[in-house]
Amino acid sequence: MHIVFAASECVPFAKTGGLADVVGTLPPALVRLGHRVTTYVPYYRSVARNLPDLPVVIESLTIPFPSYQRYVRVLDGGLQEGVQVYFFDCPEMFDRESLYGTPSGDYVDNWERFALYSRAVIETSKILGIPDVFHANDWQAALVAIYLRSLYFFDPVLRKVPCVLTVHNAGYQGWFPADTMPRLMLPWEMFTFDKLEAFDNVNLLKGGLVYADALTTVSKHYATEIQTQEFGNGLEDIFARRSDDLYGILNGVDYEEWDPSRDTHIAAHYSADDLEGKQECRRDLLHAFDLHGVKETTAILGVVSRFATQKGFDMLAGILPELVKDDVVLLCLGTGEEYYERLMTELAGRFPDKVRVQIKYDNTIAHKIEAGSDIFLMPSRYEPSGLNQMYSLRYGTVPVVRSTGGLEDTITELHEGEGNGFKFHGYNQWDFLDAIRRALATFQNKPQWEAMMARGMAEDFSWEKPAAEYVEVYQKVIERRSWS
Repeated sequence: MHIVFAASECVPFAKTGGLADVVGTLPPALVRLGHRVTTYVPYYRSVARNLPDLPVVIESLTIPFPSYQRYVRVLDGGLQEGVQVYFFDCPEMFDRESLYGTPSGDYVDNWERFALYSRAVIETSKILGIPDVFHANDWQAALVAIYLRSLYFFDPVLRKVPCVLTVHNAGYQGWFPADTMPRLMLPWEMFTFDKLEAFDNVNLLKGGLVYADALTTVSKHYATEIQTQEFGNGLEDIFARRSDDLYGILNGVDYEEWDPSRDTHIAAHYSADDLEGKQECRRDLLHAFDLHGVKETTAILGVVSRFATQKGFDMLAGILPELVKDDVVLLCLGTGEEYYERLMTELAGRFPDKVRVQIKYDNTIAHKIEAGSDIFLMPSRYEPSGLNQMYSLRYGTVPVVRSTGGLEDTITELHEGEGNGFKFHGYNQWDFLDAIRRALATFQNKPQWEAMMARGMAEDFSWEKPAAEYVEVYQKVIERRSWS
C-alpha cells in the first residue's frame, strides 16, 4: 500500500506541537509493516537553514489561483527511516521566521499558504506516484480532502483515491472570511452550514470533516469527547453525525528517542531492573535548574508543557501557594501564553527554593525532566492524546493527570496494588492538589512507589499497534471508495 502523508509539520524538520511528533514517527512504523510512505512538508525557513541545497525533483510546479499563479519547487528530502520525504519550496509562502504566525497573531494569508500546500500535495502525487490513500492532518491539510471531492472530482486518476483526516486538536480549525471561498477556487455552493460555512466564515477543518472518507483522532476517549459540546469546539454535531467513520487511535511513542536505558540527553542510564541511574539523573536535573540542598526525600515535580489554559496552568498557578507547603520542588519548562509565562516566573520569584521555571523549549532539558523527576504533572483542561505522560511512564516518573482524552486512556489510578499513576476528574484546582498529595503519600512508601514505577516502565505505547489500526482504516476506505 502507498500512503501519502500531508501535514504542515514533521519531526525532525519543523515542529510546534504533537502533530510533528506523530507525522515523524507513525510513517516509519507503517514502513516497518511493509507499506510505502511518502510525506510532504513545506520548506520553511527553519528547514532551509538545516537542509540547504537539497536536490530538485520538480523545478516548477504551477499552482493556479483565480487571478494569478504560484510556482513551487519540489525538493528531495531523501529517505527518513524508510519514508520518502519531499519539501515544497515557495519562498513567498514559506520563507518566514515562524510556521504559522508572529506573537501578534496568525499570518493573514495562511489560507493561501496551505491551499497552495494542499494543491501541491495532490499535483506532485500525480507526477511522483498516485497513492492508494491520502492521510491529511489537521486544518492545514484538510483542503486535500476538500479538493479531492471538488476541484479534482472528475480527475480520472484521483476519483477513487480516498482521504483519511486526522484531527490532532479540534480547537484549531482554520477560520477565514467568507470571501476566501473564491480565492480557494471553491464554488459558493460549498459555503453552506452542512459543508464549509460556520458563523458566516469559512472553516477548513469543518470542510475536511465533511469530505474526508474517514476521520481519526488521537485517542479513543477524545473521539468520544469531541462528540460533546464541552470538547467539540462547535463541531460536535459533525463528529456525532460521522461517528461511524470516526476512529480513536492512541498516539504511539518513539522509544528510540524516549528510553532511559539509552537516552543520550540524560546523565545516567537506568532501567526497571536497575534504577540506580535515576538518582544521578535527579541530581543532574537539580543542577540544571540551579537548585541545591534538596533532600532525597523531597519529591521533584516536573512539568514540560505549553504554558496555556488548555494545559491547566490556571490550576497549577492557583495551587502553588498551598503546594509549596509540602516537601516538594516544582521544575517547569516551556513557552506559551505571555500571561502564564509572566505568572509562573513571578511565582518562581516568590518561592525560589521551591519553584524554578525556564521559559524556553529545550529538548535536552525536557529529557532531563522526564528522567530526573519523581512525579510529572499534566492537569490539562483537555488533552487529545498527550505524549509526556507516556514518556514519564517509561522513565519511571509517575504521572498525575486530569482524566481527559489520552490521559484517561493511558493512566490508571493506584488501587489495590495496581495502577501506574494518579488522576483527578473534575476541572477543579483542589481536586488536582488532592491527586498530587495522594501521589506524595505513596512516594513516602518506597516499596509501593518502586512497584508503581516498575509497572509504568513495563507499559508498551510503541507505534506497532496504532500503526496496524491505521492500516485497517486505510483498507476500509480504499475498499469503500473502489465501489463509488
